[in-house]
Amino acid sequence: MIDFFQQYSPITQTLIATFFTWGVTAAGAALVFFTKTVKAKLMDSMLGFAAGVMIAASFWSLLAPGIEMAETMGQIPWLTALIGFAGGGIFMRLTDRFLPHLHPGLSMENSEGIKTTWQRSTLLVLAITLHNIPEGLAVGVAFGAVAADLPSATLGGAMALAIGIGLQNFPEGSAVSLPLRREGMGRTKSFLMGQASGIVEPVAGILGAAFVLNIRNILPYALCFAAGAMIFVVVEELIPESQRSEANIDLVTMATMAGFAIMMILDVALG
Repeated sequence: MIDFFQQYSPITQTLIATFFTWGVTAAGAALVFFTKTVKAKLMDSMLGFAAGVMIAASFWSLLAPGIEMAETMGQIPWLTALIGFAGGGIFMRLTDRFLPHLHPGLSMENSEGIKTTWQRSTLLVLAITLHNIPEGLAVGVAFGAVAADLPSATLGGAMALAIGIGLQNFPEGSAVSLPLRREGMGRTKSFLMGQASGIVEPVAGILGAAFVLNIRNILPYALCFAAGAMIFVVVEELIPESQRSEANIDLVTMATMAGFAIMMILDVALG
């Protein structure tokens, strides 16, 4: 698989990888063709698994390489990591504050961001889109970093990140399509709305890769920025959503551990 990617430019590599992550989002949304519901225990476990993957990816694929790059490039490693990580979190907080969205399972009265008259379906898609912005950006920055030919950035590591993000995108697609189906929307429209949340990943990925390819010195900051944005999503959204039922907390915790372990193995083995 690595040989396959090596023949392409970083932009094309990013496009292939983010189309994969988008495709897994669509696969999750496609559950709507087979069922209207998924047991709460299973959905909570999938969200917990997604949280574990994102936490591991934030460190193994983004923060650690970013710190190593900063040191190699003569920057102050801890300061670079702090600026980038905090910047990613602040960016997501501002996006969360102003972009209208609604988390699955909540009523319209609980919508966040600027108040609008947009439909519930649109707000649900935007909530998952918030998850996918930093994910697409992270993949693009990772593949862009490989082109910088720094020891801490490897094609295998970038591929591991894309695979991990793809795995955790499955529950995100179903988290949009299934609630819409239960509310009476047709299967096809529910599927299209669910997969639409993943469209932003190729866009964010290409922008991230192109940006770091043209401004090499910001690479460490960009990697840490993506890590901060992903951790914000995990703490602010994925973990709370996965632990709404007290009866499932232990199971969700183990699923989160499993997600972390699988992403760690992928990154260490391929990176």
